[in-house]
Amino acid sequence: MEHYCVDCGDLVDDNGKCCRGAGKTHQTDVGGERREYEEDKGVPFNPVDRPIHYGQGKIECIDYLEDFLTKEEYIGYLRGNIAKYLHRWRYKNGLEDLKKAEWYTSRLIKLQEKM
Repeated sequence: MEHYCVDCGDLVDDNGKCCRGAGKTHQTDVGGERREYEEDKGVPFNPVDRPIHYGQGKIECIDYLEDFLTKEEYIGYLRGNIAKYLHRWRYKNGLEDLKKAEWYTSRLIKLQEKM
């Protein structure tokens, strides 16, 4: 059964360590079914579409950023994340990073469709 770190959301190994923990032992969830949002109950953790660390508080971080930044700044933020994930996918998280790039690209497409 998989367990996820409640601090960073990464998969925890058999020794209770996650990749971002840099050797630290992180507290893990109970039963390996960590959920980040009330409406996701019964749904396994999804590090691409709804990472735990961005779901804290009353609004999701991406929605706050869209509201806080100017349109051009927000477009730059999306483009920067797209470039980051496309650059590192071969060296870090593989398919997960490609899906994250796709997620940010989808946000950019939806923004452009509204303009």
